[in-house]
Amino acid sequence: MCPMLTSRRAIDALAVALCLSLFGGPSASFELISRDDWGANAATLPLKQHTPVRITIHHTAVGQNHARDITRKLRALQSFSQSDELLANGHRKEAWADIPYHFYIDAEGAIAEGRQVHFVGDTNTDYDPTGHIGVVLEGNFDHEQPGEEQKKSLGQLLIFLTSEHGIPADNIGYHKGFAATACPGENLIAALPRILERVRGQ
Repeated sequence: MCPMLTSRRAIDALAVALCLSLFGGPSASFELISRDDWGANAATLPLKQHTPVRITIHHTAVGQNHARDITRKLRALQSFSQSDELLANGHRKEAWADIPYHFYIDAEGAIAEGRQVHFVGDTNTDYDPTGHIGVVLEGNFDHEQPGEEQKKSLGQLLIFLTSEHGIPADNIGYHKGFAATACPGENLIAALPRILERVRGQ
């Protein structure tokens, strides 16, 4: 297996392509913004380990912000995640140990590390995220379209994760498939078949 994403400060195009080719996987090149890069705090509660067996796609359900730096977005998301918060639906979210997602793709297509992939994520909805690698894209895709760079980055990340963790493309899904939610939005759901064609073709 290639070294875990979580062991690197950044993965550049050459490193990823070389790593995958050495181990018989497809070539997918991207740069990862690590937890160290964006200034993550440590988890505030114990985390449960798991073995990833599927990949589940989400959206933030908040409109894209092209002006705000991704490091500020990740720090704000971590602060929200680690606090008790009143949600827009009137329900109260208990504090989580860390960001609930394992990877975050911002409005410009930059990819950042969230919760470390070998720990179970969290959810406000009624499903068990054990075994799921959570990938979230910035945006509300019931009301806006995912950007071309976001879709490109999602494809590259999915190619890497399926190879790294031995996850079949048929085990790539989205939040709405597991819980009563609109996530990740109809416009992203509509874009997924073409993205998954690329993943299956590698």
